[in-house]
This record gives sequence, C-alpha cells and structure tokens, in this order.
Amino acid sequence: MKKYMQGLAVNLMAPVKNEKGAQSLEWLGLAALLILVLGIISTAVSGQSGSISSLIGSIISKISGMVGS
Repeated sequence: MKKYMQGLAVNLMAPVKNEKGAQSLEWLGLAALLILVLGIISTAVSGQSGSISSLIGSIISKISGMVGS
C-alpha cells in the first residue's frame, strides 16, 4: 500500500514539477514588454524638435494620454 501511495504521489506531482520552457516564456514576456515600451516612446517622440525638457514633458503627456489617466 505504501508503494502504491508513493507511486500515486509521484504521478500526481510530475506535471507540477515539469517547468521545461517556463524560462523561455518569461524571456518572451520581457521582450514583449520592452517592445511595447519602446513603441510607446517612439510614438511619443515622433515629430519632436526642441529641448530635452520639452521632449520629456511631451513624452509624459502623451503616455498619460494613452494610458487614460
């Protein structure tokens, strides 16, 4: 009975311990987030000319407009 219960526990825990590919998904998620942030920044910067402070202010106002705050 003890061997049966141990085998059952091993079979039930096998899918939980299978983390193959989890790190790849994390890196893909980080890459997607980075692409999203760079896309927002490039959209906010497009067509800008002037000082850095006005550029940063424009970026912040455009991002807050996109977010809906």
